[in-house]
Amino acid sequence: MVASAQKIILSGYYGFRNSGDEAVLQSILNALDKESEASGIVFKPVVLSIDPEWTSVTYGVEAVHRMKLGEVRRAIADSVGLISGGGSLLQDVTSPKTIPYYLGVIKLAQWMGKPTFIYAQGVGPVNRKLFHPLIKSVLRKCAYISVRDEQSRTLLGQIGLEQSRIAVVPDPVMGLALPKGSAAPDRTHAGTESSLPTVGISVRFWEQDRRELDALAEGLIKACGEMPLHLRFLPFHHPSDNEASRYVMSKLEAAVKDKGGAVSFCEDALHPMQMLQEVAGCDALIGMRLHSLIYAAGRRVPLMGVSYDPKIDQFLRRIDCKPVGATASLDSGSVAAELLKLLRTGESWKLEREPLIAGLVSEAEAPARQIGQYFRHKG
Repeated sequence: MVASAQKIILSGYYGFRNSGDEAVLQSILNALDKESEASGIVFKPVVLSIDPEWTSVTYGVEAVHRMKLGEVRRAIADSVGLISGGGSLLQDVTSPKTIPYYLGVIKLAQWMGKPTFIYAQGVGPVNRKLFHPLIKSVLRKCAYISVRDEQSRTLLGQIGLEQSRIAVVPDPVMGLALPKGSAAPDRTHAGTESSLPTVGISVRFWEQDRRELDALAEGLIKACGEMPLHLRFLPFHHPSDNEASRYVMSKLEAAVKDKGGAVSFCEDALHPMQMLQEVAGCDALIGMRLHSLIYAAGRRVPLMGVSYDPKIDQFLRRIDCKPVGATASLDSGSVAAELLKLLRTGESWKLEREPLIAGLVSEAEAPARQIGQYFRHKG
C-alpha cells in the first residue's frame, strides 16, 4: 500500500476564473477524493495556478504559481506524480505558447522520474506541424492517457501514438454534482422573471464583426415574441464573457421587456458549484462555451449549442444533438424555432437522452480510478 497523503500535481488552465476550467479542477479534485476513500490511498493535490492564493482559498488545496519555475520544480520533486488536464490544453488556436507550456510541465516531471497522467483532455486543433513530434515524444512516456472524445484519440494516432493506449472518457465535468439538498437559485431579485421560463445563455466573443451575437439577439427577441421568457446571462470566463453578455443584452433588453419578458445577468457565480446551481435552475440553455453545455447535460437541462470549435460539435454528438448553427452563419430564425421547440418538448428531450447522459456521468471518474489503480499496483 502506498503511504498516506501522497502529493500529486495538477496542471491545467487553473486560477484564471474560467468557470469551465475551474469546474474541471473541482471535478478532478472530487474524483481523486472519492478514489482516496475507495482505495485507501490519500491523494493530496497541489494545483499549478495563475493565482495560487485564490485557488487555495476556493478549493482548500495547496497551490503554487504555474509560471514560477522554481516553485513548480520543487512541488513536482515533492510529489508522487503529475496529472495534466483536463480541458483543451494541447491546442494552438488560442496561442502558440500553450502547447510548449503544458508539454514542458509534463516533461519536467518526467525528467524528475515522476509518472505522468493525461486526464480527459481535448486534444487539438494542432495546426503547427512542428508540435506533432513534441507531443508524441512527451505523451509516449506518460503512464496513462485519456481524452474526452474520439477525435482527440484519432489526432494523437495521426501524430504517432498507439491508439490502443488512449482511453476515450467523458469530460470530467459530467461527473460534477450539486450537494444534496441544494436550493434552487433565487430568481426574485430581478422582478417578474421568477414566473417565466428561464433560458440560460452563455456567450463569448468569436467573430470579429459580432455577427453570431447579433443573430442570437435577434433570435431571442423573436422567441420572446412567441413566448415571454426570462433570459439569464451566465458568463463562464471573466471578464471577457461579461462583456460579450452585455453586448447581447444591449441588443435585446428593451425589446424583450416590451414583449413581457425579462433579462438578468449573473456576474457573481465564480465558483463552479455556484454556476452549476444557476444552470440547474434553467428550463433550457443556449451555450457557446463547452462547459455551459456540459453543465446543462449533467443537470438534464435541455440545451442547444452554437458551434465555434470542433469540441462543441464533438460533445453534442455524444448526446445525440446538433448545433443550432455555426458562428459564421448563425440564423436568428433557427435560434428562435429551436429554442421554442426545446421549451415545449423539454421532457421528451430529457427522456430520449437520459441513457446517453447517464452513461457519460457514470464514466466521468474513470481516469481517477485508473490513477489510483496505478499507485496501488506500484505499491
